[in-house]
Amino acid sequence: MSATGKTVLILGAGFGGIVAASRLRRALPRGHRVILVEREADHVFPPSLLWLMIGERASADISRPIAALAGRGIEVVRGNIEKINPARRAVTVGGRELAGDYMIVALGAELAPELVPGLAAAGHNFYTLAGAGSLRDARLKLNQGRVVVLVSAIPFKCPGAPNEAAMLLEYDCRRRGIRKQVSVDLYTVEPGPMPVAGQAVSAALRQMIESKGIGYHPDHTAMAVDATVRRITFANGASAEFDLLAYIPPHRAAQVVRDAGMCGESGWVPVDRGTMATKFPSVFAVGDVAGIMLTSIGKPLPKAGVFAHYEADVVAHNIVHAITGKGAPQRFAGNGECFLEAGDGRAGYGSGNFYADPAPQVTLKPPSFMMHLGKVLYEKYWLFRWF
Repeated sequence: MSATGKTVLILGAGFGGIVAASRLRRALPRGHRVILVEREADHVFPPSLLWLMIGERASADISRPIAALAGRGIEVVRGNIEKINPARRAVTVGGRELAGDYMIVALGAELAPELVPGLAAAGHNFYTLAGAGSLRDARLKLNQGRVVVLVSAIPFKCPGAPNEAAMLLEYDCRRRGIRKQVSVDLYTVEPGPMPVAGQAVSAALRQMIESKGIGYHPDHTAMAVDATVRRITFANGASAEFDLLAYIPPHRAAQVVRDAGMCGESGWVPVDRGTMATKFPSVFAVGDVAGIMLTSIGKPLPKAGVFAHYEADVVAHNIVHAITGKGAPQRFAGNGECFLEAGDGRAGYGSGNFYADPAPQVTLKPPSFMMHLGKVLYEKYWLFRWF
């Protein structure tokens, strides 16, 4: 901790971490330190992995070096976090301890395909740069057969992504002239697409998917995958064969967060849903690592980059207020939105308030060229704005 000012430690350089660090650095006088800890060298814009998956982006198009943030006055520390001591607001990175007056945990979700036996060997995890890249290459080798998109467990980040993936892969088959020889199916543990958004939105999205001839199979919990015979077995006794498997793996809080005793019964870090404060003084959690229950419907707030962004805005603002006395405290209101790629250069748009009573109030605009353009422009904005 600085002798002349306050130190804010931010763990993780995803959406939440980058927004928090950038907001804090701009708002706080230079006598205060903003330290961002991240193990990866590059920030990858996750929504664009879907475009990379079908060959419409290269990795360089959607990645930026995290070291570039140092040019904005943020102290970037690269390395694995070996230990978190939330009571002391301290972390150990590469054997070195860093301590702060405030700590923001923005470590996202750990992807754990190993929790489903055989999954990693049988398919492509399009939630990673490597997996989206391998899927991009593998799809070109498929000229007939069955493509399966699999949601292996809940919760998972970006609730629209599996639906987008199925529609984009179907679109890719049509533009390559092989659609008549290829079937596309989506298997998910969910009862329907984006169920927290409500029955009307879920039904409209399912209709959007099925109108493209994509098979939609809800309530299927994957138990194991056999890469040799290319077959998924499910808890309900069903099975599904595939020639190409694109999957979303199980998610969990990072091991270092679990070891720190920060997780609650849900397996995620419980927070005040308005301030993102944890049970540890001056320690906050934003984004996918945080667990927020929507008491009105008894389901968790979905894990999505838009929520990480808005939560980080609130936390950064409130820390600035606590340090400088400027402004008034704010609360995260539960608003969110996302684009939903449908293929053919079109995208839908869902938006609403997830904290609304008696249930989330969410609407879904049908796919249009303008909404697709909006998603493209947002990608460009994000990578320019923060880097």
